Amino acid sequence: MPEGLLFIFSRNIKIIFSDIKIHHTVFALPFAVMSAFLASEGSPRWSILMWIFFAMFGARNAAMGFNRIVDSKIDKLNPRTKDRALPAGKLSVNSYWFFLFVSSALFVFSAFQLNQLAFMLSPVALIIVFGYSFAKRFTSLSHLWLGFAISIAPIGAWVAVREEISIESLVLGAAVVFWLVGFDIIYSCMDIDFDRKNNLYSIPQKFGITTALRFSFYSHCIMVCFLLALLYLSVLGVVYLFGVIVVGGLLFYEHSLVGPGDLSNVNKAFFNINGLISVLLMVFVIIDCTLY
Repeated sequence: MPEGLLFIFSRNIKIIFSDIKIHHTVFALPFAVMSAFLASEGSPRWSILMWIFFAMFGARNAAMGFNRIVDSKIDKLNPRTKDRALPAGKLSVNSYWFFLFVSSALFVFSAFQLNQLAFMLSPVALIIVFGYSFAKRFTSLSHLWLGFAISIAPIGAWVAVREEISIESLVLGAAVVFWLVGFDIIYSCMDIDFDRKNNLYSIPQKFGITTALRFSFYSHCIMVCFLLALLYLSVLGVVYLFGVIVVGGLLFYEHSLVGPGDLSNVNKAFFNINGLISVLLMVFVIIDCTLY
């Protein structure tokens, strides 16, 4: 590749990765990893973990790329998002479409490398994650759609290991759904005025911040219930139980950071706490699966 093209390519990739917040992969990836360990009842093969990682990387990048393309006009109107790459003119839409195509191809190819069921379900997964970008235009349950999209991570990882969809993976997926719903509602509180002005739908927009935060808390309580239910369906034991208790404490702390009259700590609650929750829970699952 000529030096000039290489520079443009590396610059564009750097802009895109910053724009889609590549570090937010920490939300879903740990749940895929813990699901793989659960499905293996121990340590999965490194080759499977590698292809799961590539699949997650491709799917997440494709979903975020599609979201940035579809929402570029809306993002330009929102003070919080107007500096994103497309509305700010930092990148052409063709560059994003190319990134989307390559990321989707990586996801489908990785699924092909895993097994036949994973490959057959890969287009369905892409339709689900792409569909989220339109949900906010017609339903206040867009948070639920996003949670369902992210729950593909643990369910898909189970398919990658065992080539089946099990009750265990569905329970872990349900926990992810309500975890995501809870913290996405908190994050959406920052856009309540913009959503109302532009006919976009969310729980805060429909019910107000006070009720929305209550829904968020209930969602996280349901998440903990599903995590506890996993104890009775899998090989997990006391180490995992301790991890669930820690997660419950972190969720309670997250809700203590935000209130109807103070949203200044939303970003801290959104990323720092939830990133820690997913990583810690993964660590406790791995320890429980490998040492006992």
